[in-house]
Amino acid sequence: MRRKTVCLVSLFVLLIFMPSAIAQTSRQVAIHAGHVLEVKSGKILSDQTLLAQDGKIVSISSAADAKVPSDAVRIDLPSATLLPGFIDAHTHLTMDPKFGYETLALSTSRQALIGAKNARLTLLAGFTTVRNVGAKDFSDVALRDAIDAGDVPGPRMLVSGPPLSITGGHCDNNMLPFEYHATNDGVADGLAAVQHKVRENIKYGADLIKVCATGGVLSLGDNPQHSQYTLEEMKAIVADAHRLGRKVAAHAHGAEGIRWAVEAGVDSIEHGSYIDDSGIAAMKEHNTYLVPTLYLGDWMVDNAGLTHLPPPLLAKAREVIPAARKNIARAFAAGVKVALGTDAAVYPHGLNAHEFEVMVRLGLTPLQSIQAGTLNAADLLGWSGKVGTLEPGAWADIVAVDGDPLKDITTLQRVKFVMKGGEVVKNEYTK
Repeated sequence: MRRKTVCLVSLFVLLIFMPSAIAQTSRQVAIHAGHVLEVKSGKILSDQTLLAQDGKIVSISSAADAKVPSDAVRIDLPSATLLPGFIDAHTHLTMDPKFGYETLALSTSRQALIGAKNARLTLLAGFTTVRNVGAKDFSDVALRDAIDAGDVPGPRMLVSGPPLSITGGHCDNNMLPFEYHATNDGVADGLAAVQHKVRENIKYGADLIKVCATGGVLSLGDNPQHSQYTLEEMKAIVADAHRLGRKVAAHAHGAEGIRWAVEAGVDSIEHGSYIDDSGIAAMKEHNTYLVPTLYLGDWMVDNAGLTHLPPPLLAKAREVIPAARKNIARAFAAGVKVALGTDAAVYPHGLNAHEFEVMVRLGLTPLQSIQAGTLNAADLLGWSGKVGTLEPGAWADIVAVDGDPLKDITTLQRVKFVMKGGEVVKNEYTK
């Protein structure tokens, strides 16, 4: 009996001290890089060593001052420039660039598997964190959970589930005639219904709420410049979401819908194509982020023959894209807060980093563009200090490129090294 007691006590002690013992033997990873871009200041530091342990950054200092443990895993990138892993605040990982009736044949499970493919492509492109703003039947929740569990590779995800829409608006199913009674799972009309839908989305795993405040481009029967939800409905949506700890992203092209969404208290305006001076002033007053999704316009123009857009959608795209470029350039010049978002799925996933270049063409400096895809996007997501920065305590989400992105922003389209949570997922420098 005494012997059994001694064994039980020994086991109990072992269990108590096992976590600390494991932590003490957890090996650090040391990355030596020729250069590091400090995204807050814009300084490029030379000959730096970054130490990471247990998925987080421990320190970053000059190589001469770094104290690297003898058993650390060493990664040598002498010609590379390190940056924080990029953040895309507007993706649709469970979708591909298909816009016609063929989309009606995709089951929820098929969309989740499409998402697994696109999650990997996005991660390999250097985007270690994304916000997924719209997916059918909570397929993005399933994808997020699979990534978190380590079942499939992909970026960190914050997901919205089905976007809220008025009946017949953008984000409803407008492709089938009346006899099919087809309605998307995010449709809700009236104050009580939108409150219920917000709570239902949260119940089934949404990290944020996506609402379609105006019509859109890739939908039939609606106008991008027309408001959809009333101001009162928007306020009800935001009030419930914020009270329950969720941010709100508003798809909004038209000027009135932008103003109403900002007045209602949304955290970000997605697209903002027809933003006017009053909308710009309102966004600055309320510190609302603009997520402009610009590169998709370049891709759609360059690949018009491949998209097979139904004629009504192509007509809308040709009208909206040039207007968006003009209006968003004015918003940039006025100093509206900007977070990078791409609407990936309107074009193939993995090309997300082209967004940096287009933002520079429309007036942001290269550093401002990079900050939009790191610091600013982290702030919008509510993850400041965790992602979008290379500093102690942040997750070890790191990318490396050749050259100086402050001189050539297109270098970000050629990421050669990706680390997520201290694990290397891509390293072309070893080839």
